Amino acid sequence: MTKKWTCIIVDDEPLAREGLEAYVSQVGFLELKGMYKNAVEASAVLHDEKIDLIFLDIHMPLLSGIEFLRDLSNPPKVIFTTAYREYALDGFELQAVDYLLKPISFSRFLKAVNNLRESPSPADEDKTVADDHFYVKEDGKMVKVLMADVLWVEGQKDYIFIHTATRRHMLLSSIRAAEEKLDSEQFMRVHRSHIINLNYVDALEGNTLHIQNHRIPVSKRYRPDVLERVVGDKLWRRE
Repeated sequence: MTKKWTCIIVDDEPLAREGLEAYVSQVGFLELKGMYKNAVEASAVLHDEKIDLIFLDIHMPLLSGIEFLRDLSNPPKVIFTTAYREYALDGFELQAVDYLLKPISFSRFLKAVNNLRESPSPADEDKTVADDHFYVKEDGKMVKVLMADVLWVEGQKDYIFIHTATRRHMLLSSIRAAEEKLDSEQFMRVHRSHIINLNYVDALEGNTLHIQNHRIPVSKRYRPDVLERVVGDKLWRRE
C-alpha cells in the first residue's frame, strides 16, 4: 500500500489555493490537511499534526515563505509555488523538493510531487530520526542531539524544551509532534506536557518521577502505564 503524504497549501491567493487543491485531489498518495492564506496561520497546524509536505508561496503578508521555512526547526518537505523566478536559488538552498513558477500546469505539478517518490517516505524518515540522534536548529547551526542523552521533553505552548544532562534545547514544535518522532520503546508520555526517557527514571514517588535532580509530574491519565512500564514486575519487597 502506498504511503500517504500529508500536505498543506499556504498561499495568499484564493485562486492559487483552489488550483493546487484540485491538483492534490488528483494524486492518490497526497492527503490534503488544510489550506492557509499566510504562514502564521499555517504554523498552528504544524504544531498539532504531522505534516509531510507544504506547498508554499513566497510573497505573502506578515511572513514570507522563505522566512517561514528558515524559522522552522524540523521542517516538512517543501515545494515552493510562486510567480517570482529570482527566489529559486534561496528555495534550493533550503532543500526544497521543487520550485514551481505560476501559472502551474498539472503536468509540472505532477513531476514535482513524483520527485517525492525518490525521497524516503515519511515513515522511513521517522525511523531514521528515531534510531540514535536528531538535529535542532540553534543560533544558525544544526546541533546534533543523541537520543540516549535526552532525559525528558517538556512542552510549553508553541515550544518544546529538550532536556539533557548538560543543556536544554528549545524549538518551535508541539509535544505531540515530539512524541511521534521519539522511539516509543525508550520514551513515554507521562503528562500532557512531559515525555520521559525510561532509562533515566531513578524513582517514582506518588505522582512524581525522579530523574537525576529533577521532578517530573505524572498525570492520573498516564499513571497506570507509568507503573507498568517503570516498575512492572521489578518491584522487590522485604520478606
